[in-house]
Amino acid sequence: MSPEFLLTSLIVVASPGTGAIYTIAAGLTRGSRASVLAAFACTLGIVPHLLAAMLGLAALLHASALAFAVVKYAGVAYLLFMAWQTLQEHGALSVEAKADPRSAWRVLRDGVAINVLNPKLSIFFVAFLPQFIAAGEAAPLARMLELSGVFMAMTFVVFALYGLFAAAMRDRVVTRPAVMAWLRRGFAAAFVALGAKLAVTER
Repeated sequence: MSPEFLLTSLIVVASPGTGAIYTIAAGLTRGSRASVLAAFACTLGIVPHLLAAMLGLAALLHASALAFAVVKYAGVAYLLFMAWQTLQEHGALSVEAKADPRSAWRVLRDGVAINVLNPKLSIFFVAFLPQFIAAGEAAPLARMLELSGVFMAMTFVVFALYGLFAAAMRDRVVTRPAVMAWLRRGFAAAFVALGAKLAVTER
């Protein structure tokens, strides 16, 4: 495992994006357990993109404007839905005093969907991972799985740390309704901005 791969992966993972924002929001509104669930869900949402890269479906997304657009606008729609839900007091990121099994499933569902509906992830795996696989590699698929496993583990750890830090700040935030209202608006605006960024993304 080269230092270049580890450093590049860390930079990519740590850069603020949809998954990081979602995990932080989950930590602030629902606590540490939800933040870890959100980190796990966002990591799990990477698996379909890895499979797509290995099966060649990512090449279809890259080559077909229609296929790329369908997945992209589904992702945009879901981010806008998340923004709307975030603004609701009883929505996806509502403040909870105690854990609710139904909310845990919602955290998992939304976290997975956020990453699954981002077509750039599939293309990222096709463009990024092969750079760190030697031309004469005897088992390139096994090597790709190894690199992907490290990338996903790094994603989970970094996102979980983001979420746990946010959860640690939770008590200082949830007791102030005005602060929570502004936070909900801020997270909603972030989801809208990420949706807009995805909407203008080209293959």
